[in-house]
Amino acid sequence: MKTILISGANGNLGAAVVKLFLERGYGVVALDQHDDKLGFAKAFPVFSFAALDLLDEAAVSRFVGSVIALKGSIEGALMIAGGFAAGSVEDTDGTDIHRQLSINFDTAYFLTRPLLKHMKSRGYGRLVFIGARPALNPDQGKGLVAYALSKSLLFKLADFINEDSKLTNVVASMVVPSTIDTPGNRSAMPDADPALWVRPEQIAEVLEFICSDRGIVLREPIYKVYNNA
Repeated sequence: MKTILISGANGNLGAAVVKLFLERGYGVVALDQHDDKLGFAKAFPVFSFAALDLLDEAAVSRFVGSVIALKGSIEGALMIAGGFAAGSVEDTDGTDIHRQLSINFDTAYFLTRPLLKHMKSRGYGRLVFIGARPALNPDQGKGLVAYALSKSLLFKLADFINEDSKLTNVVASMVVPSTIDTPGNRSAMPDADPALWVRPEQIAEVLEFICSDRGIVLREPIYKVYNNA
């Protein structure tokens, strides 16, 4: 059984991902501040939850080590934790930039460091980062500067990992959703057609494919999960 670590597990996307992975027979270690959306998972003996401060690098490293000691290995990590902020260059100051860097980049980077060392020692691992289309599209990014900049660093981090891990079976992937169909987005955009968006369950299917044996030959992948948005 593969053990998958999932940060941001209690969000709309995270909960859908936890559910699918448990149903597909993975062991899941869920990370978030709360677990009120994960009540369904407690019926699975291979599920565990930890309230971990992902901005405490030392605590994150210790936690990863404890999971490895308990489970023997971690085969995949899905870095879903993150946050959103709007604002142009004129509207965005340094505090805004650093806040988004902490939420979207640091939380992923602090998990990645000990996981990458572990995965390289075993010759297998999947590190999956959640990107954002505004990081790829300047027309969208110009109004979401702090958010887009923080997400853009994840693309470079994945590039560095894949270059460093060539000829191994350790792969960093980027999954880039368009608008996700969540209650919050429906409320914020009441005139939009959510049928054009991507559902959390659809993104979960992509994440599971990456971690499954079906995705074993993929290298340096970027998945644009846009639907018709």
